[in-house]
Amino acid sequence: MGLIIRIVAVGLGLWLASVIVPGVHIRDVQTLILAALLLGVVNAVVRPLVILVTLPLTLLTLGLFILVINAALFGLVSIFLHGFVVHGFMAAFWGALVVSVVGWFASAFIGKRGRIARFSAGRR
Repeated sequence: MGLIIRIVAVGLGLWLASVIVPGVHIRDVQTLILAALLLGVVNAVVRPLVILVTLPLTLLTLGLFILVINAALFGLVSIFLHGFVVHGFMAAFWGALVVSVVGWFASAFIGKRGRIARFSAGRR
């Protein structure tokens, strides 16, 4: 269930990025779903390897280079998917940032076991 929620969160982030970031365009819903799945696979497989290879630069920039990595992988997904278009690095940067923020917000509601976590004001 948590995996489905994460894919939906990435899809929502991609949709939001296509709405508010100039230069990010998604043709249709099918492309949106494929882009969300492909971005998830790229982030799970390629991103750790790229972070490992660029670790000295990431440490030198105090982690800010990870934003560049996220933008590059966002652009990489657009290369492989015909209906997902990203015009330039800045569009990829802001699009990846929007997807990251939406994913971060959604992960706040997913518990350790991958299920939706419930929050209540009076409990600890």
